[in-house]
Amino acid sequence: MDKIKLAIVGCGFISDYHAKVFDDLKDKIEVVGTCAKHLENAERVAKFLGAKYAVTDYRELYDVADSFLIALPHDLHYPVGMDVIGAGKHCLMEKPLALNEEECLKIIHLADEKGVKLMVGYIMRFHPMVVKLKELIDSKAYGNFYQMSIWTEQYEWLPEGHWLAMAKPSGGGQFYTHGCHYVDLMLWMMGRPLKGTHMGTRLCTEWIELEGTSNATFEFEDGRLGYHFGTWGAKGTRHSYCIHTFFEEGMVECCLNDGEMWLHQTVNPDNYSGGVGFYSEKSDPPQLIFTCDGNSHLPIGEIEHFANCVINDEQPLCDGPGALQGNRVIWRMYEAAECNIVADLTGLGLDEEWDIPGLYKLPDPEGFVRLP
Repeated sequence: MDKIKLAIVGCGFISDYHAKVFDDLKDKIEVVGTCAKHLENAERVAKFLGAKYAVTDYRELYDVADSFLIALPHDLHYPVGMDVIGAGKHCLMEKPLALNEEECLKIIHLADEKGVKLMVGYIMRFHPMVVKLKELIDSKAYGNFYQMSIWTEQYEWLPEGHWLAMAKPSGGGQFYTHGCHYVDLMLWMMGRPLKGTHMGTRLCTEWIELEGTSNATFEFEDGRLGYHFGTWGAKGTRHSYCIHTFFEEGMVECCLNDGEMWLHQTVNPDNYSGGVGFYSEKSDPPQLIFTCDGNSHLPIGEIEHFANCVINDEQPLCDGPGALQGNRVIWRMYEAAECNIVADLTGLGLDEEWDIPGLYKLPDPEGFVRLP
């Protein structure tokens, strides 16, 4: 196979986001059809992409497509995913994979049974700056690292009744529906998680039923710590989308929206003042060590990776088991927050046994220290 024949199911804002990259991938992907609840939306996207078919029933595309991109409301991922995979089609599923553990396990097992590729759309894995940061971590370019802090500060508003604002069809609040990208990154970069805490609020984001602002902290093996702050209420921001990774020999700052990666490093210890870590006037200036297009949030890397996996019969980097483990981390942290305890995250690493029903639950809530 030299090129996949792709059908897009769901023609809302997420599909519009994906549609911007297909012209650059036409040597690997032919978009043959689109599907939407309202035919005019399917026709709009089909016309933009040059697809031959526009339908309201995705099953009408089974005869012309070998691969499907599912970009639907979260509560439709499971039924549509099971249909598509059951028909023997490769599936790129927008995150999250599904809304509960049982659904995730059934989708993963069916994909294995049918021998098709199942990939989940964790787009940030393929951001050029994130790929570069992973290289720096793995090569220990600046020694060992001990802390990763991630900020995703944006303003979001959706009208009353929109599915993403409601708990049941979306599956969660800001932490689940958006923070899942960054839980996935931490599991990928930092290894096996041990414990975590989560706090969220609807304050100033009352349009969403659950939290619109989220703070999550993590402890990983070897003593590494992680932090994610996400908000949909930011009408002003300093960090925007930013990752700070602290190494033995400096701090790497990834300004994702600006496409700039900076190294903050004081090579000469004499340039510290007072022994308390404040920089003096002799501090070394930040070094620009990597740049990329500020539009690198577009999913070209994600979709190209999916096509390559289908064409070359390779395992996707963001596969079903990994997506399930990331979901389980969030589900346990939600449960722990309700119990007012620290979440036990043991057993939820990407390299740990995943095919264990019930692993999303806290193993022993009473065994952890209750927060005041």
